[in-house]
Amino acid sequence: MSTAEAAPPPGIAARLFSSGAHQKLLAFASLIALLIGFTLASPNFMQMSNIIAILQATSVNGVLAIGVTLVIITGGIDLSVGTLMTFCSVIAGVVLTYWGLPLPVGIVAAIAAGTLCGLASGTFVAKMKIPPFIATLGMMLMLKGLSLVISGTRPIYFNDTPGFTDISRGSIVETIIPGLPIPNGVLILFIVAIATSYILGRTILGRYTFALGSNEEAVRLSGVNTDAWKMAIYALAGGICGIAGLLIASRLNSAQPALGLGYELEAIAAVVIGGTSLAGGRGTIMGTLIGALIMSVLTNGLRILSVEQEWQTVVTGAIIILAVYADMLRKRRTS
Repeated sequence: MSTAEAAPPPGIAARLFSSGAHQKLLAFASLIALLIGFTLASPNFMQMSNIIAILQATSVNGVLAIGVTLVIITGGIDLSVGTLMTFCSVIAGVVLTYWGLPLPVGIVAAIAAGTLCGLASGTFVAKMKIPPFIATLGMMLMLKGLSLVISGTRPIYFNDTPGFTDISRGSIVETIIPGLPIPNGVLILFIVAIATSYILGRTILGRYTFALGSNEEAVRLSGVNTDAWKMAIYALAGGICGIAGLLIASRLNSAQPALGLGYELEAIAAVVIGGTSLAGGRGTIMGTLIGALIMSVLTNGLRILSVEQEWQTVVTGAIIILAVYADMLRKRRTS
């Protein structure tokens, strides 16, 4: 696909809607409104400990959402990211706790497991032509079962692995700037975001990610091996989910094999809120980060206000519907 073919329509307004800048501004304004609203509703909301809790939650959901962003930009969907995160944490538990291998080996094993599972999902979609929804739904169920089988349905604890909890809960920032306890998990989130944003904006993989979502058939007719690139994108997204698995295992100091279901919904909601189109071809990592913060702030604020868990789930579902509807409106205005 040529640059001219991929360029957004002319005009300032059209460029804003095509690039998702309007949606990012709206999402950012919504984030500020939530922060102000919850601060006025509860004096406990803006306490340092609560802000750290929000950032910790965002580090996991944000990394997952970044992985989902890559897949959604191609025009696909990945329902397996939550259980894949859990599976990778279980793999880390097996390597570090059961086998007693060094920490770096466990980290590599978790990321490699995520990459291989992502590659498998990409193969189902690209080579076997299974719709992404069905392929990743099947992968979600397989990974859920494998996590329970490998772990023996029991949590795997990392008490005998020195330094593992520091992956998420430690604070390099505080050692440099005393009194600023920014968790390492938040730093990892921003590192992953910067690296992924660079890949999308500066590499051939990023260009083909957008091209596949814009017009996959045109890319194929131009002689590009679209199957190979799609598999690579799913593999990269899987590796990012492996990082999320390490973060949540480090945060809990355990690999919980029954955890994971539901995380994919929050990740997808964060992606769409941030301006990534479910139709593919458009999206930014910055928008996804804003969307992830909105989800974390909303969940945390509702919990502080003692809103029941059932109603929190209702609110999450409503947000997903509104975000998808907003995406449909954007497509109508730019068509």
